[in-house]
Amino acid sequence: MTACAIEGGTAGAATTADPGPEESGEPEEPVGAEAARAEETAAPEGATGPEGAAAPWADAPRAPGTFTLTADGAYGARLTAAPGAPGEQRAWYPERWTLDGPEPYAVPLPLHQPEEPDAQVVPLADGRVLIRRRVADRQMFSLLYPSGPATGELALGAVECDGMTLLPPSPDGSSVYGLSAGDHSSLLWLVAGGAFGPELVAEIPGHCSGGVWLDRAGRMLALDRQLPGGGPVKAVAVDLERNGEVTPLLQIAPSSDDRLLLADPDSGLLLIRSDAPGHDRLGWGVLGSCLPVRFPECLRPADVAVTPFAVQPGQMLMPESCAVALRIDGAAGSWVGIWRPQGRRLHQLAAPEGWSAGAGYWSRDGVLHLPYANAATPCAVARFEAPGDEGPLPETGGTGGTDGDAGGTEPSGAVTPPVVCKPVPLGQAPLHRAAPPD
Repeated sequence: MTACAIEGGTAGAATTADPGPEESGEPEEPVGAEAARAEETAAPEGATGPEGAAAPWADAPRAPGTFTLTADGAYGARLTAAPGAPGEQRAWYPERWTLDGPEPYAVPLPLHQPEEPDAQVVPLADGRVLIRRRVADRQMFSLLYPSGPATGELALGAVECDGMTLLPPSPDGSSVYGLSAGDHSSLLWLVAGGAFGPELVAEIPGHCSGGVWLDRAGRMLALDRQLPGGGPVKAVAVDLERNGEVTPLLQIAPSSDDRLLLADPDSGLLLIRSDAPGHDRLGWGVLGSCLPVRFPECLRPADVAVTPFAVQPGQMLMPESCAVALRIDGAAGSWVGIWRPQGRRLHQLAAPEGWSAGAGYWSRDGVLHLPYANAATPCAVARFEAPGDEGPLPETGGTGGTDGDAGGTEPSGAVTPPVVCKPVPLGQAPLHRAAPPD
């Protein structure tokens, strides 16, 4: 299996950035821009944004891990602790969020002793929560669930290894996989959903990281792999129904690091990070296409880091129309970006106070759900409709807006058909148009 992209895709400038030169695949310095600012849009009361961010909730516990969602967004889970006085030691415990009802609510799942900060939790589609604990040189796994006023626990077994990372929940809702990475090989384990406790699924040569599901059945898993002895990092596809058979997935340039960050099984849209243009850039492609990956200028606003975390589902065969949610991290904190490949704009929105940065999911009709908790609201979800991309687009080579113009856009690159006139493998596809004659 190979993954490619659409050369003729469109993209634009960030709402707060100066329009820059036409995009190319040549190495270049970041375009100049003003400090990132929030787009003027509705946000929950007490929201924090890219400018003038509110002070964080002083009494809020700082969870050591991330807020993890099931593939359908029905449940979430995290490690948390009750608020306390500054400097007071707090006991960590798992918490499950129910998000598919009329009102979200959280259920604490504490046991007889507190959890370690390095424990990891993953929700399942039936409402149970898998927890991974490290005990000496073993990784212990249990399922937690509410049982009256107490917490029930079902031990699943253990794996002897120094470290393991749980991958995002499988789309089937009942399986969870863990990755134990080494320098020469990486072990993929089915730690929940098997018949007899943790099961070794595959041993993959090289050091693996990441973890992105490519289908709705939970069969095809993408990992970022570096072969033994070093070399570039390349995303590969692992077929879990064929004993972990590994096939190349991304090959933008022979020496480039090509990582897969996010994939939408419905449309085939892929979000990729690669240094093939000369330095790390965020790009997009389409699974199964034979056209090159696109690196939009609008996805690299100055002085911030941009990371995609959710893609709008249900857009069958329409990857360019999918709304993508992005986490934007800057000096003022973290806020939210919304972008479509066809839109040529990066919309920047203030995040609700207490947002679990990087956590969220889309409904099929284009509503973004962001879970958050703060001193006033222990469990809530903020909802944002994807902004439209209406408005005039810039002329080729021109500037579509002035400094500070929220509607400003910029050319996304070539507006003429790519030089290549027939499908070619991604490794042979050009990163930019042929240079014009002198």
